[in-house]
Amino acid sequence: MKMPISSERSCARKQAVSGRRPKRSSRGSGLLAVLWLSAALAAIAFSLSVTVRGEIERTSTEVDGLRCGYLASAGIQRATMELLWSAMSPDSKLIPEGSTSVDYVFPSGNVRVDIIPETAKLDVNKASVEDLTKLIMALGVDPGRADEIAAAIEDWRQPGSTRFDGYYSGLSSSFHPSHTSFREIEELLLLKGVTPDIFYGTYVPAAGGSSGAAIGEAGSRLARRSGLIDCLSVYGSDGAVDVNTADAAVLAAIGIPLYTAQAIAAQRNNAPFKHDNLGDLMSGAGAGAGRMRVEGNSMVTFRATARLRLADGKLSDLRRTSAALVKYLALGSEVPYHVLRWYDTAWSD
Repeated sequence: MKMPISSERSCARKQAVSGRRPKRSSRGSGLLAVLWLSAALAAIAFSLSVTVRGEIERTSTEVDGLRCGYLASAGIQRATMELLWSAMSPDSKLIPEGSTSVDYVFPSGNVRVDIIPETAKLDVNKASVEDLTKLIMALGVDPGRADEIAAAIEDWRQPGSTRFDGYYSGLSSSFHPSHTSFREIEELLLLKGVTPDIFYGTYVPAAGGSSGAAIGEAGSRLARRSGLIDCLSVYGSDGAVDVNTADAAVLAAIGIPLYTAQAIAAQRNNAPFKHDNLGDLMSGAGAGAGRMRVEGNSMVTFRATARLRLADGKLSDLRRTSAALVKYLALGSEVPYHVLRWYDTAWSD
């Protein structure tokens, strides 16, 4: 028996519809998979591009830092030779008398070299306990702790002394003090009472700034406070100090009133003191007048800060500072100078 035509058409339509549905579902799943795969590949490509860009920038910075380091080294070597020339040829000095810094302009960048004679610092092996105490107090340390650190320095350099031996033996990393002269200034970090901020210096709120404020915040700034490394040296002076480069704390330690020492530090920024006007300065320097000098030292630290020149002629924000401690020998020596210490990284203003 035959079905009606209308019924046959209805069945055919249902079969056709039911046959097409799996195809539509399969096509949708494939499209969704392609979209997810495309998103994953895009994320991977973006991550890779960010990584590559970061590595390129890091490598570029490393290369610029290396170039900056060589530029600073060139500044130190040039200043070393020019100071030697100035001593050999007083009538044609390349570095004027009393200069505390010199600026060099090279095709690849600029270099500022600070000239710091060791006479700007006190001899840690010969300075009296009184001078050490005044120095440490001028660095912002309270009197009780300053007395303790000065006594620890005296104890360290005295043979057979046992005042602080028990303290050093009781440390977790115990050791026995050498009880001899300091051979490197970094030995001060081993002493009782000496902390990294006292040795290297730290930052304190500047006059008018609020405590705890950071540099750059409106209405407040931080000022650097010097440390023992800026004021003491194993090659330092046991007499007069260089008035143009000595830290204000060193000037205070030799008997110059602190406010006068700060005034001297401010005045020499405008123009260095010379032998001609040193007498006028001594008249108002109090008990420390006889302990000031200008230059006259054979050991100098050259501290060079370099900045690269960019393709557009401007200076890069990247800076590198290196330093060298140089000992000049007597004029006419086969070797005119020795580099005693070299610092690939150094601190500078």
